[in-house]
Amino acid sequence: MAMMPAIPHYQKIKQYLLQNIRSGAYPPNYQILPEGQLATQFGVSRMTANKAIRDLVQDGLLVRHPGVGTFVTDQKAESSLIEIYNIADEVKNRGNDYANDVICREDITAEEEIALRLGIRVGARVFRTILVHRENGIPIQLEDRYVSPRWVPGYLDSDFSQHTPNEILVAACPISDLEHVVEAVMHDSEIAAWLEMSVSDPCLRLVRRTWSDHHLISYARLTYPGDRYKLRSSA
Repeated sequence: MAMMPAIPHYQKIKQYLLQNIRSGAYPPNYQILPEGQLATQFGVSRMTANKAIRDLVQDGLLVRHPGVGTFVTDQKAESSLIEIYNIADEVKNRGNDYANDVICREDITAEEEIALRLGIRVGARVFRTILVHRENGIPIQLEDRYVSPRWVPGYLDSDFSQHTPNEILVAACPISDLEHVVEAVMHDSEIAAWLEMSVSDPCLRLVRRTWSDHHLISYARLTYPGDRYKLRSSA
């Protein structure tokens, strides 16, 4: 029987710290043990302990304050305002589990606001989907999206359990331009229920329009629980 490769010592320390961070045993702003004490606890060199901590700092889970110590960061999920990333990939890259709930998929006629946003006439056909995106089972984004059937005719037939709307749109029409508007919003009881939050809790909304080769493809309203998500302007 083939021997399983041994887990590097620094990975054991890294997994130990990750487990405590993800379980909540080490909450945001918690100060972890100094690398010397971790090295003693695991019977390794300080260099090995340093490697584990350095990796988690690079992953954004820990932050070092020289002369003070190393602390667990505010672990809000985040997205870029400069580029469009697939939310499933963002979640998986953080080492977490991604899933979504499809609230609706429908072929509707465009009301005035949607027609204006998509550059189509009032009453024209438009595809609409509403999805709740989850990270480790917790809702982090409500996506209410309208798509032009002219450019993505098979959109509603997509398997959203396997591919997010972003993946489907990019595959059909590579994005050449985008528009973002961010606003703080009050939300109703329906949105609160979908995001599993109180009506009084703060929310952020990102309004996004995307173009492909000068064609306006999609208009989306992305709503985030303010205490679980942050938006950044750097790529």
